[in-house]
Formats: sequence, structure tokens, C-alpha cells
Amino acid sequence: MEYLPESNARYKDVDYWNERYRTEKSFEWFGDFTKFEHILKEHVELQEDILMLGCGNSALSSDMYQAGYTSITNIDYSSVCVESMAEQHKDCAQLGWLCMDARCLAFPNSVFDVVLEKGTLDAMLVEETDPWKVSDNAARLLHQVLLEASRVLKPGGRFISVTFAQPHFRKRLYARAEYNWSIKHYRYGRGFHYFLYVLTKGEELSPEDAALEWRLLTEAEALPTEVQFQEVDSEDFLNNIGI
Repeated sequence: MEYLPESNARYKDVDYWNERYRTEKSFEWFGDFTKFEHILKEHVELQEDILMLGCGNSALSSDMYQAGYTSITNIDYSSVCVESMAEQHKDCAQLGWLCMDARCLAFPNSVFDVVLEKGTLDAMLVEETDPWKVSDNAARLLHQVLLEASRVLKPGGRFISVTFAQPHFRKRLYARAEYNWSIKHYRYGRGFHYFLYVLTKGEELSPEDAALEWRLLTEAEALPTEVQFQEVDSEDFLNNIGI
């Protein structure tokens, strides 16, 4: 593929994305908006303030705008991406574009109704080969992002995550009382299924998810973390992870 990096590690390199966004028009992870629009409409009102994490050159924000969503702030850590997307959508006043790191959001507390990410967290996990044992570095990275997502959400706000990761893997990362949210998930797609998680701020974890958090904390204290790496020869790296 034209944009296939020589190593999965480059998916976490802003220089790689800057190079890619200079020529790539658009790319969609996990299907376009129409594939999960019916789920999103159940949880996001048209007039709500939405923050899109790691917007990339996806058409998601534009598609949501066309569907009637009136306030979407898009961030990405690639300045090339942000400048290009802002230029492409300069006639859409309700779409904002900012260069920003998802680990350190430059917003006050409790300002968004919805924080949405589609494939951004998966890109942060590209070097992980065992979904049962995420490395300490990756866990810290996602923890920073999830803490920030929770911080900028209003009470009752929702963090929405669109991913290929099945619940028995992704809930291990989301089920923490510290984030102050509950977890629901939905499945969509044919053949290969994708998942949409809705995490509602101010609601407690279910007894099942609270028990999961306790078990993971207990295991972390008892067992060392061992990380293995592998190279893959396709951009469709998610299919190479044993799930």
C-alpha cells in the first residue's frame, strides 16, 4: 500500500502522519458514518458540543455535520492534517480544527457533551501484540488520554469510542472508577464486526465491570508485565492481532 510504513511504530510518529496527510485525501477506519449512525443517534443529540479526538482526514465530522450535528471541534496532533481539513471545510462554520495532543487537552473542565474517537486509541496500540497484556508504556499513554477525556466531559457527558476491539479486551482499559463513567457497548458491521462503546460520566461501573477492575489491579500487583513485538506487512494491522 502507498502509505504503509516500514514499521508499526511509525503509526505513533507525528512526522509519518504529516508526510501522509500531505498527499492522502481521506481514509476511513472501521467503516464510514452510515455504518454506526443508528447507534450514535441514540446517544448524541444534534445540538450537543462534540470533541473529535484524532480526527485525521476522516470524513466523519463532515458526515455528522451533513446529518445535522451543529458543533464539532476536531483535534489532531498533525498540523498538516489540521490545516488541510480546515481549508477543505472552511465553509462549515460549525466545524472547528485545532492542532492538539489528546494527552493534554487545552480545554477547561466539563465543557463538552460528547468526546468521540474512531480508531485513535487503536493507532496508539499498534505495537501491542497481546491484547491481554498491554505494555506499561501503552497503558500509561491511554490512561492520560482517558483521564483528559473524562475531565473535559460535562456531568452526564459521553465518551464514545469506535474500535475493532472486543469487550473482553477493551473493557480492561476502560473499567476504572477513576474515570467516573459507566460502560455500554454495541456491535456493528457484517463479517468482521466493529464495536462502539458509550461511557457515561457520573454513572458508576456495573458490578461486573467493577469486579473486572479489582481483578486487574490484583493481577497487576502480583505479576510482571512482559511485552512482545512483531512486524506486520499490511496496513490492516488489526487483523494480525490474535482476537
